[in-house]
Amino acid sequence: MDNDVPSRFEQLWTVAEAAAYLRVAVKTLYQWRCQGIGPTSYRVGGYLGYRPTEVCAWVDAQAVTT
Repeated sequence: MDNDVPSRFEQLWTVAEAAAYLRVAVKTLYQWRCQGIGPTSYRVGGYLGYRPTEVCAWVDAQAVTT
C-alpha cells in the first residue's frame, strides 16, 4: 500500500480541530475554503472535515525559502 495515500479509515478533524492545529480562527478556514487556498476539506453529510495528513502536508507546502 502506498504510504502517500491517506487511509480511508483516518478520522477526520473537525473545523475547530483543524483551526486549532493551524492556530487560525474557524472563520479563517471557512474563508480559505471559499477562496480555494486552504487545505483540502471534505463535506460528509452536513459536516466539514479535514484529513490530518493532508492538513500537515498543506502546511509543509507553505514553506518559504529565502
